[in-house]
Amino acid sequence: MAALMMAGRPVAEAVLTSLAPRIDALVAAGHRPGLGTILVGEDSASAGYIRMKQTKAAELGLTSPHIHLGQDASQADVLAAVREMNEADDVDAVLLQHPTPPQIDFDVALLALDPDKDVDGLHPVNMGRLALGMPGPVPCTPAGIEALLAHYEIPVSGREVCILGRGTTLGRPLALLLSQKRPTANAAVTVVHTGVPDWADYTRRADVVIAAVGVPGILRPEHLTPGVTVVGGGVRYEGKKLLPDVDESCEDVAGAITPRVGGVGPTTIALLFRNAVEAAERRAAGRPTA
Repeated sequence: MAALMMAGRPVAEAVLTSLAPRIDALVAAGHRPGLGTILVGEDSASAGYIRMKQTKAAELGLTSPHIHLGQDASQADVLAAVREMNEADDVDAVLLQHPTPPQIDFDVALLALDPDKDVDGLHPVNMGRLALGMPGPVPCTPAGIEALLAHYEIPVSGREVCILGRGTTLGRPLALLLSQKRPTANAAVTVVHTGVPDWADYTRRADVVIAAVGVPGILRPEHLTPGVTVVGGGVRYEGKKLLPDVDESCEDVAGAITPRVGGVGPTTIALLFRNAVEAAERRAAGRPTA
């Protein structure tokens, strides 16, 4: 039997549809949500990513204030842009686009961002909130993966989930998220990585395997048990070519799997906008995150 193909677009559409009445309510109350963006440099992929966010923001009814700094921008210039977004009354959430030019310390800029406006959920304060189970912006790709599994009714609660990869943007926050006590989580989560020589022993034991390494084709059929659910979260680009962690031949073994293109990507974008709307709701109500 062919594997269930878990496309991300239906999941993203469901999330974005659920946001429409919330955005309408905010606008009716005199608070139009705003997603601010900061781009440093001339990276074409980053510029395209920002344009796509601005287009989607307009479709949803959000404003999208934008600051574009040149390739030779200084750290002081970036910090000034972050402060401007922090202080802007028409900005509820901020996307600081990565990567930045080599002279910019992205982590320093991220630390300067107001945690309640951190739409990516990657500020250390928000990572701490996630670890403690406190309300706050959740990293978008992990949240999108949880939404994807829930949409396709993949059992997670009480099951073994193995995450291959320990990165701060995906593997680690996803482990925290899926181990929380919630119907769409509550899993027994194991995190392995390329420093574990026998990592395949863990993936073969799992009910759900999530690849989040950024090593093309690292996960292959021999690393899986037939019928397993496989989510490809990690990718690398070779020019414009996308190289996923999950080898396409895994489709022959998996019971359910994300497609090579159009799996986790659309859900990440949808959850970013959910973070933005939730930030607007908190600000409109005049209450801090935590």
